[in-house]
Amino acid sequence: MEVFFLGTGAGIPSKGRNVTAIALKLLEERGAIWLFDCGEATQHQILHTSIKPGRIEKIFITHLHGDHIYGLPGLLASRSFQGGESALTVYGPAGIKEYIETSLRVSGTYLKYPLEIKEITEKLLFEDGQFTVEARELEHGIQSFGFRVVEKDRPGTLLVDRLKELGIKPGPQYRQIKEGTPVTLEDGTVLEAHHFLGPRQLGRIVAILGDTRKCEAALELAQEADLLVHEATFAANDSAMAYDYFHSTTEHAAQTAKEAGVKKLCLTHISSRYDRDAALELLLEARKIIPETEIAEDFKSIIVPRI
Repeated sequence: MEVFFLGTGAGIPSKGRNVTAIALKLLEERGAIWLFDCGEATQHQILHTSIKPGRIEKIFITHLHGDHIYGLPGLLASRSFQGGESALTVYGPAGIKEYIETSLRVSGTYLKYPLEIKEITEKLLFEDGQFTVEARELEHGIQSFGFRVVEKDRPGTLLVDRLKELGIKPGPQYRQIKEGTPVTLEDGTVLEAHHFLGPRQLGRIVAILGDTRKCEAALELAQEADLLVHEATFAANDSAMAYDYFHSTTEHAAQTAKEAGVKKLCLTHISSRYDRDAALELLLEARKIIPETEIAEDFKSIIVPRI
């Protein structure tokens, strides 16, 4: 599981930062990529990476401000032009369906793959055997969501040596035990699966928030996350401005991370008023509260390891 930043700026693109787009790379887990927001020129950013648009399986839009959606119609079209045929689902606030369908219709764009657009109405957006994705509405000038991606726990490693000691050879019985199912031998002996499995592998949690003031919903989404990606549009001394514009400061992000017991925090959505040196000061402000903090840069990658 890898979080890869395609754009990390707030409002407008700058020389150092494009506007918001984050790729959650799940290539080992499901051979897919999930995209969170798609600001202007996201597909240009993708050209500088190994990301294949055809691998993008889901796109989650936090809110409908232009710096988070203006790149979406172009990316959807290019995915089709480049031969993408697998289905794609877009999740977003009310209005995302109209925005996409109008953009494609007016531009005469025809997609060669199935596109499903789901406007967010429930907390649980998606669940399968591997992952769940939940959404909560945050506190912003317009409807804005944060997302919590939870990987389900996996069975422990199969203790092959123990099975071989009992004369059990590789085959269907190994698979049964790996799945947690007891196995009955020919002599009637029952092998309980847990005796032949190592400790369960705990699933990882990544929380990615849209634009927001400090709020309870952000805290809920971030609980015990392995990685929290939180906007930090303003420095700590610009708290009043952050509140007026429905944004967060470095301190707000760090306080949420600390209160939620987050393992690592990454600051993003950085205002263009902060150059590279000033951005370092933003990082130091947050690290006073939660030392395990990083600041996002375009093309920065964060691996979320299994523990």
